[in-house]
Amino acid sequence: MREIEHAKYSRLKNAIYKDASVALLTQHGKEKVVTPILASAIGCEVTLVTGFDTDQLGTFTRDIPRAGTQIEAARKKARIGMELAHLPLGLASEGSFGPDPFTGLFSLNVEMVVWIDDTLGIEVVGVASGRTNFSHLLAANWEQAEAFARAIDFPEHGIVVRPRHEDDSRVRKGIADWESLREAFFWACGEADNGCVFLETDVRAHMNPMRMEIIASATRDLADKLATPCPVCNTPGFQIVERVPGLPCEGCGAPTRDTWADIHRCGRCGHQVALERLEKAAPAGHCDWCNP
Repeated sequence: MREIEHAKYSRLKNAIYKDASVALLTQHGKEKVVTPILASAIGCEVTLVTGFDTDQLGTFTRDIPRAGTQIEAARKKARIGMELAHLPLGLASEGSFGPDPFTGLFSLNVEMVVWIDDTLGIEVVGVASGRTNFSHLLAANWEQAEAFARAIDFPEHGIVVRPRHEDDSRVRKGIADWESLREAFFWACGEADNGCVFLETDVRAHMNPMRMEIIASATRDLADKLATPCPVCNTPGFQIVERVPGLPCEGCGAPTRDTWADIHRCGRCGHQVALERLEKAAPAGHCDWCNP
């Protein structure tokens, strides 16, 4: 392992991607938030790539399972976009949804936006997470369906409808107005042998404004990393790769599990720097000795 350099590191802006073309493969409108953020931050030109059905790589409605991990799916989309556009730069995003891992009380959306640069041989990933609109209901009548729709802020957020239960292969997506929702509901009622209709929020980016906000946050995180060059080789993406615990307790001075320093590393030359946090001490309530 390379020796860690303890130093105060000043973030510099890198103009290496100014006017560079980068391929973005999406069919769900993500370019609307990704393009202006990257153009403003690093000056690149996003090239929208179409002609490939990204649903083939997996759908949130479970009709096509996603192969591999979230980051692997994002890499694959980026690579396909680069190949179709014949560009050495590509980016793509991939999301995941589930319960908040800390409390389990609300749904959490995690977004990853991957940037691949084959010229420099680097990969940089922007990440963001936040509370999201990810709900479902098995409705026995229209009144229940209508109440669910209002609760999830329909029609601003889209709805997916199925007969019978959540795994029925018959599905209608992209429902974004009341007339379409009512028609789909009674269609599903007619198809269901139990008389019930399964409704869920449509979490595809173009149908879910809350998800678009998280994608925008992940893109800003990516842009910030790309705008930060390695102080040795000037390669973009000098970023945090590890957090070092050990911030001393404000009461007894013993090391705690709170982060003492962040390790930044270059993905190309391997240079790394440990930057101490501004906080000088951790609350005594975080100390295993003072608060066992």
